[in-house]
Amino acid sequence: MITSVRNLFALGCLLLATHLGATEIAKVNLPDQVKPDGIDQVLQLNGAGIRYKFIFKIYIGALYLPEKQNSAEEIVASSQPKRILMHFLYDRVTKQDLDKAWREGFAANHDEQIMRQLEDRIQRFSALFSDLVEGDEVWLDNIPGMGTRVSVNGELRGTIPGDDFYPALLRIWIGSEPVTTALKRSMLGQEQ
Repeated sequence: MITSVRNLFALGCLLLATHLGATEIAKVNLPDQVKPDGIDQVLQLNGAGIRYKFIFKIYIGALYLPEKQNSAEEIVASSQPKRILMHFLYDRVTKQDLDKAWREGFAANHDEQIMRQLEDRIQRFSALFSDLVEGDEVWLDNIPGMGTRVSVNGELRGTIPGDDFYPALLRIWIGSEPVTTALKRSMLGQEQ
């Protein structure tokens, strides 16, 4: 009997520990901290929310920073490490739809001159993706001095060079014309 109680207590502690340090959105646990490879510091969950298209939940978008901030301009301007996590909730998002979304997101937040400067790298970035299905995770990491590292389900897909690419990418979510205002506010950790 005492052994059973101890085992039950230990199991309860283990279950409690797995929920500490995580934020739950749409039944998905997002870690409150991450330490990406190649970065010497722990990144904190700044904020997260759901990207809706019409009534459909497409993905959870989460922003990780060295310390919490709610100023989009300061976050974009900072050269510190960052991570955007996309956890897909929708059954299947095709590569064609992803390519279109990336292009629209970049174009909405940048003028033609900047788009010309980014064009080759946007194509290289888009080429790193295939169809994504429910449960897939995309990590978009800003690695200072290296560029934008793209991983899908923990597998490195490639790195886009240039210190200007990650800020341009980040504007898709927290720029002047974000994918949705609600997701921008959530990723910035602002009240809805």
